[in-house]
Amino acid sequence: MSPLRAIAESLWHHRNDYSHIERVTARRAYELARCQSSVTVTDMPIYEPLRAKLNLPMGATILNDNHGAVIGRKALARKFYDRSDANAKLMLEEITREAIFEMQKRPLIKAEAVVGLDHELMLKACMITTVDDANNVWNWLHNFASYDEYKEEYEKSRVLPIQDILFVADPHWTCSIPEFKDGLVIFDPYENVVYNLGMRYFGERKKGTLTLAWTSGMRMGQVACHGGIKEIDFTTCEDSKYHPLKKRSIAFFGLSGSGKSSHTNSHDHAGTLPKGFSRTILHDDAFQIDLNDRICRVWEPTLFDKTDSRDLFHPDWQYCASSQNNAILTIDGKIRILAMDVRNQNGRCIFHRDLLGQGNYVNRCSFPHALCWLMKDETLPPVIMFANSELAIAMGATLMTKRTAAENVSQEEMKKLVFEPFANPFRVYELYKDCEGFLRVLEAGASCYCFNSGGFWSGINSQSKIPLNSSLRLSTAILCNELEWQPWSYLPGAMIPKPESVDLILPGYSKKYNPEEMADAAAYQQLLADRFRQRREFLQNSDLKQRPELLSRFVNALQIKS
Repeated sequence: MSPLRAIAESLWHHRNDYSHIERVTARRAYELARCQSSVTVTDMPIYEPLRAKLNLPMGATILNDNHGAVIGRKALARKFYDRSDANAKLMLEEITREAIFEMQKRPLIKAEAVVGLDHELMLKACMITTVDDANNVWNWLHNFASYDEYKEEYEKSRVLPIQDILFVADPHWTCSIPEFKDGLVIFDPYENVVYNLGMRYFGERKKGTLTLAWTSGMRMGQVACHGGIKEIDFTTCEDSKYHPLKKRSIAFFGLSGSGKSSHTNSHDHAGTLPKGFSRTILHDDAFQIDLNDRICRVWEPTLFDKTDSRDLFHPDWQYCASSQNNAILTIDGKIRILAMDVRNQNGRCIFHRDLLGQGNYVNRCSFPHALCWLMKDETLPPVIMFANSELAIAMGATLMTKRTAAENVSQEEMKKLVFEPFANPFRVYELYKDCEGFLRVLEAGASCYCFNSGGFWSGINSQSKIPLNSSLRLSTAILCNELEWQPWSYLPGAMIPKPESVDLILPGYSKKYNPEEMADAAAYQQLLADRFRQRREFLQNSDLKQRPELLSRFVNALQIKS
């Protein structure tokens, strides 16, 4: 047991004759949250099946928690104990001991949840925080699964060689060290403990817990996925020609705004899936691939969604459990949530998965037929299939976004790509472990694709927009084996659709998105070469250096032909 784990365990088991740490149920956390200064009790009812399941009072309504300056995650505040040198470890140990000493002077509460809904992958998680942070506990208990609700299932679940997750939070923590003025998150991932200090945002609690869950799965040889996945059953199709396809799962990985949720949650791919199909969604944000059992498993029963596209009377509100950082209005005498990011950016709500359609979601699904990297890069055609596994994983490991003018950076900085391997900013272990894991997924039979969800080059400073419906149609074509492929001359190991096959399903596609013939070809080739140079340099400066043979394979796969 590491010192950080020992400090957290000691707090969890603390008691004396003066006070005790109250263990709260979801109902008790909800009741305490109603009294929290930042919380507004609305007149909008909590989704009834969830209310009943968590034993909340009849007529329980949605709570909205509005924060101050910080309304999102603070990646720069994260420190990793296991990666720190001896002096840094001593400092982090001192900070946590002092933080706990001060916390014990105030009323505290603790709660237990189950992370993971499949009986083969369930972890127990424990959170301890201040009593006036009850709304985050309430959110945490229904974002995952309250232990009181899932105790019987958890007790029957497979025994895993993994410690319980311990989560310590103190939103009132302050520190004189300038580096930590906006808060501090300390991970000890192989001991399954995290300290969240000086922060109010629930997303830090959710992703902190998921970070340890993903890492736990990785420690057991499974692949962590910050992505969405759904399964299509073709055996129910009206046309029997689709029946041999059986069941196929397709997974989407992409950064915010890439279309990950739009692809995952789309019911029928804009009407392009064959009539009579059946669809089930595992999740649109977090799952684990078990290579031994060839199964994908979900971590959460809910969706933590942005609310920027949901107006006052959007039908999704009926599935809502809680809200944060949204405006509040009185309408016809009722306190209601005004979302649409009117008050601030990143308004959020937790929705029950019934939003996806009752019976349309599962806790496990089949091994992925296809992995799809989503990124906005105008040098890439709308869809690529990878015939080379090293290239496929190298592209996932360099999943990218671009800086925007809103970031107030120079033109040179604007040209630089920002990489987030496999779209997972919550990976706390070495990148090469994910690369090796996804390679095993491909070796086990999955295919891999890249979707450009932005626009494709049509000349200097000009792009041909790639509509979402076109990408959805291409997803259907992949699932139904409708495309024939040919090599892309610029990138060995990459394949693009043959014109005669793709134009049948998207007329005019090959003319509009032809990467072999385009305006300002020399400028395009220069930009393409620069993008892939940045990809190679990113990998060469990553911890893949610890696996030189693997690094060499990836770098060689990212070579552009002039």
